[in-house]
Amino acid sequence: MQPSPTSPDAVVALLREALADPGTAWSLGSFGAIAEFMRDPDEPVLALPDDRLGLATARGAIALTPSSDLRPVAYETAVASGWNHAIALCLPEATCTMNRRTVVTELGPDRNAARVEDRDGILFDLGLGLLAVDACVRVRDPEAVERLRAGVGMPLFDRANPIGPHLVAMSPHRVFLARAGRVEVYAPIPGSGGTSPEGPHTHVLPKLLRSGRTHAATTPIPAGWVPCGGLHPAHPYKDMMGERIAFDAGRYEAFQKMLDHWGDPELVAIKRGGPEAPGGTVSTRHAQGARRVAEAQARYLRGEIIEGSASDDEDAEATA
Repeated sequence: MQPSPTSPDAVVALLREALADPGTAWSLGSFGAIAEFMRDPDEPVLALPDDRLGLATARGAIALTPSSDLRPVAYETAVASGWNHAIALCLPEATCTMNRRTVVTELGPDRNAARVEDRDGILFDLGLGLLAVDACVRVRDPEAVERLRAGVGMPLFDRANPIGPHLVAMSPHRVFLARAGRVEVYAPIPGSGGTSPEGPHTHVLPKLLRSGRTHAATTPIPAGWVPCGGLHPAHPYKDMMGERIAFDAGRYEAFQKMLDHWGDPELVAIKRGGPEAPGGTVSTRHAQGARRVAEAQARYLRGEIIEGSASDDEDAEATA
């Protein structure tokens, strides 16, 4: 399975259109560590002060630097309530690699921050050792800088690392970096047991990080490619927080067009009733998932609703 050849101009056009749509959410990260950016339709937006694609709000920012080898891969995955969809932003495994630091590391002032006022903030890599993403935090307050410096040279999750007990209280800016760009989150870190906040936020889940995966096994990413981010167009029956809404056929049709353009043709053909090609590159698991998605979509189009909660969907994706 390989992504369809496409021009860099077409990729940039896709990104620009998605950035202009407040109904599209964004993510940048890896399996177990991810930063998410989203905005409200009426939320004030600031343009970036440079030539990167993106925007900033009071709660976060996204800044993209698409290269000629960036490939969007549209896909759908079956979940308890029906299906999820997204367009993964993939790079070849050979060119996606970031720094893979395994201990907390001070990087100095964040000269590439999305907002000018943040460029004197001190950036610290959390040392998660991810292939395609550096998960960092940024602080300006001298006391916070010293607290983070106290943990430099140690793994973040080491019990002896003094950062852990103070991280939530400090609520530093979270800055996730990849070859394709960055997502910054300014909103406070929720306390333990809190639900995902509205708007930009991050998740760092040590149990999932230990798997070493770059993405869930249910996500049909082509061999040799690594997803470093993604865009998440408006879903037909869920809002950005995963809550149910009335089924929107327009949203459904809009993503089907994206799937036709950016999806794997072999997998799309299977989803629409075609047989698995002899010697094809689509795995049995992904082929079965595509058929389950087709069945769920047919039910929604008939006016049926499949029982299943947003938490069920998240659990299925996290453990797949």
